[in-house]
Amino acid sequence: MLFSHAALNATLNGTSAVLLAGGYAAIRTGKREAHKRFMISAFAVSCAFLVSYLIYHYRVGHVAFRGRGMIRPLYFLLLTSHSVLAMVIVPLILITLRRAWLARFDKHRLIARWTLPLWFYVCVTGVIVYLMLYQIHPPERRETPCCSGQLTTSNAASGTLSGEGRR
Repeated sequence: MLFSHAALNATLNGTSAVLLAGGYAAIRTGKREAHKRFMISAFAVSCAFLVSYLIYHYRVGHVAFRGRGMIRPLYFLLLTSHSVLAMVIVPLILITLRRAWLARFDKHRLIARWTLPLWFYVCVTGVIVYLMLYQIHPPERRETPCCSGQLTTSNAASGTLSGEGRR
C-alpha cells in the first residue's frame, strides 16, 4: 500500500532520534563504547532512511499538504526548516564521524555539539511532518477506473493521479 512506505520512513527517522538520544546519554555518563554503538547505529538507520526516502519520492512524486487555516503556514515553516537542515546535516554528520574514526576527539567534540542537536531536530521534525501530511491531514484517496480499483493519491498541486506510486 502506498502509505506504508511513508510510515516506514517516519519509523526510520524516529528510530534514529531514539538512537541519537541513547548515544548522547551514553557519552554523558562516560560510556564511550555504548556511545559509539548508538551513533553508528543512528548513522546506519539514517542512511537506510535516506535510501528509502529517495525511492519513495521517485515512485510517488510530490504529495500535497491538504491542511487549511493557520496549520498551513506552520506546516510549511516546519517543512522548510526540516528540509534546509536535512541538507546541512549530511556533511556535518560525515565530518563528525570522520573525526571520531580518526580519534581526533577534541575536534570531534567541537563539531558534535552542533551536529547532534541539528541531527536530532531533523529526525524529530521528519516524524512530525509525516504525522501532519499523512495522518492529521491525509492526502485524498480515491479509486479510479484507470488503475484497476487500486487506491490512488490525488496530487492537488499538479492535478495528476498516481496509482501504485507512479505518475
